[in-house]
Amino acid sequence: MGDPTARHPRHNKAEVFAQLRDAHAREVTEDYVEMIADLIEEEGEARSVALAERFGVTAATVNNTIKRLERDGFVTSRPYRSIFLTDQGKELAEKCRKRHEIVYNFLIALGVDPAIAEFDAEGIEHHVSEETLAVFASFERKA
Repeated sequence: MGDPTARHPRHNKAEVFAQLRDAHAREVTEDYVEMIADLIEEEGEARSVALAERFGVTAATVNNTIKRLERDGFVTSRPYRSIFLTDQGKELAEKCRKRHEIVYNFLIALGVDPAIAEFDAEGIEHHVSEETLAVFASFERKA
């Protein structure tokens, strides 16, 4: 079979891995802003300790991610204080919620068990194109 990147000279391994890292970083960003929005809605605030508990990661991991989200303009925070979404963060969180809802409803329309649909939608929502998402939404409206 060989190396799949060898068949496509425009894609060398470094480019492929760079794209994968970018995709993973986007997924983490989306998960965090969505969770921060959920915590603010449910508990009135989002704190690092709650994020660590929900994601099952260390406080150091949360702090590093929050620093990156601050740098990228999605959140504001101060040590030992709540974390707040910026307008950009709120917009992304809402977009993620809508994507999740469309994917979830599509899976339900296909007959997937709700618990499984919820789990699968969490992964799929980050990797589906806008075109495919539109088809999912269209399918759901017809079902």
